[in-house]
Amino acid sequence: MTREELMQAASDYLGAGPNDPAIDPDWNEPGLTAAEKLYSWNTFDVLAFTTGNPDKPAHAIPPVARAHCHMRYVPGSYVDNFLRYLREHLDAHGFEDVTMVTPDHCFTATRLDPSDPWVAWGEASNCPDYGKKAAILPNFGGGLPNACFSETLGLPTLWVPHSYPACSQHAPNEHLLQLVAQEALQLMAGMLWDLAEQGAAVCCQREQHAATAIVA
Repeated sequence: MTREELMQAASDYLGAGPNDPAIDPDWNEPGLTAAEKLYSWNTFDVLAFTTGNPDKPAHAIPPVARAHCHMRYVPGSYVDNFLRYLREHLDAHGFEDVTMVTPDHCFTATRLDPSDPWVAWGEASNCPDYGKKAAILPNFGGGLPNACFSETLGLPTLWVPHSYPACSQHAPNEHLLQLVAQEALQLMAGMLWDLAEQGAAVCCQREQHAATAIVA
């Protein structure tokens, strides 16, 4: 599956359900599809900011403002250059007085090649019992320490989320539907069963796949 096909499949999936939340068309870089904005683009987000005293506002411009921000970024990004790029952008727009604090930590963005045999195995294990087509995404918009497994331990990783688009994730009303939880238990039990029976064969197939890629 090509990158264009993956992005088209992801675009068809986003917002496709009857209860999916509306997607703001003005968010992120103009000219990109919703899937490209979420899965294939670096985004600088302002998480929270304060200025003045909200409990006792004064009729004057506060002297100080603080903002907590973060970067969402895709594999291959030059993370060490982010602060420099932001500094140059602020200075170019007259905000030389803005002080930036170096982040204490960041996750390494990771991606498993969609052509990896484990991807095909995961898709085949998920689909038959439910009559549904799996939505395969090369990466997603969340932040997780997946590099501990994929980079430090050298393990291929598949993430199988158990939720639905209107779950209000990280919001006050975050929730999980009972039917989704029941389906997740059945799905993962099936995957673990298939892993026990087919895992060794997939490992051998993956070694052959890697050898072929090196020769090519």
